[in-house]
Amino acid sequence: MRVLKVATCSLNQWAMDFDNNMSNIKESLRRAKAAGAAIRLGPELEITGYGCEDHFMEQDTITHAWECLKELVAGDWTEGMLCSFGMPVSRGPELYNCQVLCLNRKILMVRPKMWLANGGGSSELRWFTAWKQTDPHLDHLLLPPDLAQAISQPTAPFGYAYIQFLDTAVAAEICMELFSPVQVHPELALHGVEVFMNASGSIHQVQKMERRLRTITTAMSARGGVYMYCNHLGCDGARLYYDGCSCIVANGDVVAHGQQFSLKDVDMVIAQVDLDKVVNLRVSLSSYREQASCKNKVPSVFVPYKLCHSFKLQNSISTPIKVEYPSREEEIAMGAACWLWNYLRRSGASGFLLPLSGEVQTCSVAAIVACMCQLVVKEIENGDEQVKADAVRIGHYNDGHTPTNAKEFTKRIFYTIFMGTETSNETSSSSKQQSRLVAEEIGSWHLDIAIDGVVSALISLFQTLIIPRKRQENGGTDDIDKSAIVKIRSRTRMVVAYMLASVLPWLHHNYKSGFYLVLSSTTADQGLSGNLTKYGCSSGDINPIGSIHMKDLRAFLKWAAVNLGYSSLAQTHQTNTLHSLERGMTDEQLSTYGRLRLTLRCGPVSMFQNLCEKWGANMSPTQIAQKVKHFFKSYSINRHKMTILTPSYLVESQTCEDNRFDQRQMLYNPEWSYQFRKIDQLVQQLDSHLPNPQIQN
Repeated sequence: MRVLKVATCSLNQWAMDFDNNMSNIKESLRRAKAAGAAIRLGPELEITGYGCEDHFMEQDTITHAWECLKELVAGDWTEGMLCSFGMPVSRGPELYNCQVLCLNRKILMVRPKMWLANGGGSSELRWFTAWKQTDPHLDHLLLPPDLAQAISQPTAPFGYAYIQFLDTAVAAEICMELFSPVQVHPELALHGVEVFMNASGSIHQVQKMERRLRTITTAMSARGGVYMYCNHLGCDGARLYYDGCSCIVANGDVVAHGQQFSLKDVDMVIAQVDLDKVVNLRVSLSSYREQASCKNKVPSVFVPYKLCHSFKLQNSISTPIKVEYPSREEEIAMGAACWLWNYLRRSGASGFLLPLSGEVQTCSVAAIVACMCQLVVKEIENGDEQVKADAVRIGHYNDGHTPTNAKEFTKRIFYTIFMGTETSNETSSSSKQQSRLVAEEIGSWHLDIAIDGVVSALISLFQTLIIPRKRQENGGTDDIDKSAIVKIRSRTRMVVAYMLASVLPWLHHNYKSGFYLVLSSTTADQGLSGNLTKYGCSSGDINPIGSIHMKDLRAFLKWAAVNLGYSSLAQTHQTNTLHSLERGMTDEQLSTYGRLRLTLRCGPVSMFQNLCEKWGANMSPTQIAQKVKHFFKSYSINRHKMTILTPSYLVESQTCEDNRFDQRQMLYNPEWSYQFRKIDQLVQQLDSHLPNPQIQN
């Protein structure tokens, strides 16, 4: 029996923070060695952080990565343990996303990524070159002089290959290569590779964990092998949350699985596997044997070293485990909560401030912050010293006190403000009461503020400047456009929110400097329809719900009322049902438009055809055409608002932010004359074959 102990880890890295990243890498190496692991796998680009973006184009970034690798390889970190480190590697004008495989103070191989991730939060083609060489040979990479001298190794093998040890074969398959149409591991398996190491930088999206794990287990069930999957954990500086879930799969069975939603900096996953079972599965498949006999040649690096050990009773083989998948609502809560905590602890802020209206959007954000505080207290109870240190610093605890109660901690770091006006229906007494109930239940420091005086002053200024001229020129009335007044209120709330975010921490923490991050609560529906005020109360520093649709937030509030223990949220989800109808689009319809527009890449005509299939039983082609046209006109007219939307946590693939994930032009012709004409032609064709053209909405 060939027994192999392997370790993979999720690390909470921070782009360009080499000290932090090295600290986490070394801690993972310590734990892997202490457990007796023969292989340690780290995340993709773990040395620099995955989200460096255009910093990858700076030579300093590449130089610092080599300096850090030198520290790891020249020391005893790789002694007796095969280690895979993720970092960018340049070769002339080419820059590659690489895994560097090291053992016993030597670099065994540098493996460049072959298929790059682009879209959905990743833009690797902007910075990296994909390795496309298919010749069965390896190049030689000239190592930096300092590193070469330190380890007495001038070059390292570079390219697509596997490592042949005395007792097994190991290879890398980097992130996107597992999910590409032509995967890498099947060919490597035919060459006898038994252990696959996938270093990944996979962002959290709702229900992505199940799809990811299914892909891995299916792959190993079909051809056998041990698959080590490793991922980042946390927020490394952008609006993404990397959801961990590092795992080890043996012949299709999950034998170890890490956390998905965690505040940890290092989450280790360790398992002991029997490699003879891999051989037994493969030789039992006649098709596997036949394909292995006529495979294309893949180069290898021979290393005269044994990774395995014989079986011992005190070290049993890891057995299959059952992985529980979270609900959609739980993922919305936990992913956003973890993202907020990582952003908060690294921003230098003292907490969050939220304009709390008592409606679905703002109450959802409040619930997510409260969930974050629950997670913080739970991790402190579990003994996480880093979380405790961050919480003590952010919450301004003194004399050895630490957070022990989520509600008390919420009070220290979370301000909610209800900003009402006597003349506004949108800030009715019921909304005011609901905001107060939610604030009391979650424990936020809450204020009720009347902003009538500020709004009246602005309206008076407008009347002084504009009304006399209007009377003089065309005999106009004194009435001010109601929509303009609504916008004044909204923009006043934004100004007041930022003022309080600067002043309140100073007042509440013994006149010490500090600031609060203002949270936005704009949804994906509002971004798509334009149902928001530009530079109004929809503005903020960060937005945890910007890629979530209203229908999902309503379901989330129901879940949160039960699972987070905030019963007042159950009442919230019953309110705020009319805003989207005012735009002629329901929440369900907006969600559908969003999916078709971005996820399925539908233009107006394709969207019309898809919706005829989806809604044809209840609507006529004419009615569907009117809705599609109405959506695209609203989308086009309000497109300019999307270019300034608050940076959102990307939990869904349907975000409409222009400045990051939805890169389309800002200025459209809202008539869409060519496309709408094609829709009209299709309506005529469909109506002529419709058995009942009088279908009502």
